[in-house]
Amino acid sequence: MLTGMNEDAFWQLIEECRPTGPDPDAERLAAELSDRLAQSPLFVVTGFAEQLSWTLYRLDRKEHGEGLSGDAFLYTRCAVVAAGRTAFESVIRDPADFVPYVTDRIWAESLLYAPDHAYERITGEKWDRNTRYSYESYSNTAGWAD
Repeated sequence: MLTGMNEDAFWQLIEECRPTGPDPDAERLAAELSDRLAQSPLFVVTGFAEQLSWTLYRLDRKEHGEGLSGDAFLYTRCAVVAAGRTAFESVIRDPADFVPYVTDRIWAESLLYAPDHAYERITGEKWDRNTRYSYESYSNTAGWAD
């Protein structure tokens, strides 16, 4: 059982839940994350959602998303997160490392909904999620400044 959700715990959970075989749209990762989060205290679920939003927000930059539709850019950023901390840090350091996710259309939309599914399983209610940082494309105004 998880006891908190700082950045290290977030990435550890991603790594522990990543399947060993192919998972092209991160469906298996998202399902495993939902299962693990649903067995945790609610603050872990909300903490995961905060870390996910913060991580996606950090990728929301002009050098990554210029020319992409909002949805394509969001789902591609999710794929970087689904690929793990090493991939994320590589893309942060070198925007050229984001290109294969775009050209190969690697998407992981399902990752977005993992905390919501866990929240609903714990509480029996839909979650009107409102995190500190928006994961929506183009919300990081500093990342899009000229």
